[in-house]
Amino acid sequence: MRDFVVVGLSHRTAPVEVRERLAVAPDRLEQELREFAKSGRFDEALLISTCNRVELYATSVDPITAGHNAREAFAGRLSQPVGDQVLYQERGVDVIRHVFRVASSLDSLVVGEPQILGQVKEAFDAAKGAGTVGTLLGRCFTQAFATAKRVRHETGIAEGTVSVSSIACELAKKIFGNLEGRQTLLLGAGEMGESAARSLRQTGTQLHVVNRSDERAQRLAELCGGRAVPYERLSVELADADVVVASTASEKFILTPELMKAVVRTRRHRPLFIIDIAVPRDVDPRVGNMDNVFVYDVDDLQQVAEENLSVRAKEAARAEQIVEEEVESFLSWRRALELAPTIVALRQQFGQIAAEELERTLPRLEGASSSDRAVLEAMGRSLVNKLLHQPMTELKAGAGEPDGALLIDAVRRLFALSEEETAAEAASSEGSQDARVGQLAAAPATGSTGETK
Repeated sequence: MRDFVVVGLSHRTAPVEVRERLAVAPDRLEQELREFAKSGRFDEALLISTCNRVELYATSVDPITAGHNAREAFAGRLSQPVGDQVLYQERGVDVIRHVFRVASSLDSLVVGEPQILGQVKEAFDAAKGAGTVGTLLGRCFTQAFATAKRVRHETGIAEGTVSVSSIACELAKKIFGNLEGRQTLLLGAGEMGESAARSLRQTGTQLHVVNRSDERAQRLAELCGGRAVPYERLSVELADADVVVASTASEKFILTPELMKAVVRTRRHRPLFIIDIAVPRDVDPRVGNMDNVFVYDVDDLQQVAEENLSVRAKEAARAEQIVEEEVESFLSWRRALELAPTIVALRQQFGQIAAEELERTLPRLEGASSSDRAVLEAMGRSLVNKLLHQPMTELKAGAGEPDGALLIDAVRRLFALSEEETAAEAASSEGSQDARVGQLAAAPATGSTGETK
């Protein structure tokens, strides 16, 4: 029987300097998953990579070995062994609960932030593109999206400051007390940069936008009432800024000690506050050792985020209840999924008995025609259907209950259905299992998955 496994690290277990070494750019997700698929280590796989987490979700008939293989893959990327305190691993229902909490932003640095749902959807799309999502992960993540929508609609968890970018702005305001009249340089015009710009627009700061793409910088500047500046003028802008918010997630550091030495000389001891919300980081950590330069990365936002969470603690508790409801709904579907091979094997057994009895009876009926045979075959099928109708109805209803596995096991024992028989049926019919389970279980995920990114 296949089961779930997740291996990963997050802001709770690993500092940003470790997370950035495992981070995978969005346009590389499909390729990474194809590499995992080539290894033959997993039946299904999905990779989530954000500024606060890198996680590999998989299904396997041997989840323990699959988890070990995933840990080895992560350790290989880090070029060093990784301890349990950094790299976590979950199996079974704990994986379901974890992904539902992640999609609902309950495990985020900023609980309630909306970006994570879009990032998880992008990871799901990448896995579909790579061909590494099947029945189990497909249903799991589809229901995770429905769970996230319920949490957002049925609780007030998204109220207040609810993104890494807005927390960065909160930190900037804590530093200066008031950003009005201050000059803020926004380095990067992507999704994170746009989120930061929307938050900064409310502070009265003079916002300048620098990006390698002048067109994107101009678009964002117009959106937030700021001024776009050519990338070539980065050092000049750094010399004039009071605050820098960096969000490009470049593969290489953009603000290096070499660049900043010249900038610091021209600032004449004026302090510069740099908030780096990118992963991988945009700012070389050595820059923080320079005189009058103060660097904060995403891990430094934790304290502000915790203050913000205390306001929404009651809403988070309600969100956790919703997650548990959806976990139980998924488990009910999973139990029905496990029932499908048993039902098929049972019908095959009864059908085979009917066919054998027909072949034993026909020679005794002298002069039986082909039409007589057809009538007897139809009668055999009808008897099988009538005999199995009530047991099947009760079995389908009971399989979705918490003790459904015991009921299925009892039926297998009662009718001598071997594990090999039902397992072979499950393997041979994997491609059509979704449709079959829909008919057998009629247990759709609650909610809808129609959110926009």
